[in-house]
Amino acid sequence: MTEALLTLISTALINNLVLHWPLGVDPLLASQRRPVQALGVATTCLMLIVGVLGYALWHWLLMPLQVTALSLFVLLPLSVLLINPVLTGLSRVFPALSFEGLWPLLLGNAGVLGVALFNVRNDQGLLSATALSLGAGLGFWLALSLFNDMRQRTLDNDVPLPFRGLPIDLIGAGLIAVAFLGFSGLIKT
Repeated sequence: MTEALLTLISTALINNLVLHWPLGVDPLLASQRRPVQALGVATTCLMLIVGVLGYALWHWLLMPLQVTALSLFVLLPLSVLLINPVLTGLSRVFPALSFEGLWPLLLGNAGVLGVALFNVRNDQGLLSATALSLGAGLGFWLALSLFNDMRQRTLDNDVPLPFRGLPIDLIGAGLIAVAFLGFSGLIKT
């Protein structure tokens, strides 16, 4: 249980998929006019479901059939096919949040497929795969919230004309990534 908790914290803070591994940056940059809470909830749920189901398919289907080389061809359609049911289920569970228009952002999120591939590569059990998937989703949500707050602050301040828009967003993302490097000494193995 301690290993799962350390995996969850480590994935959310130290090995953040968006800031440490550049996976899922495209939805982060494209979410300027999207509801941040809805995108965070949808991405976290999708990462959790795809990560756990992908690990189960790999461990209980692909490994016994000795076709583990086909894992990408199984995990990619799995992540794409689960987007619509996840969004439909979340819109029923959270009627106050608007999940409309999030399908393209979830489709283009390489972090969802990356979580499933990390789970397959690590192969440390279903509990570890669940913790890694949940930690990756929560880390994405945290980075998304911080990035949205930074974007709001830059809109209110006087930014020089050449740095407005995407350049200041990328500079801010780099600074947030450097700030997250401070968590690297949090967990010693």
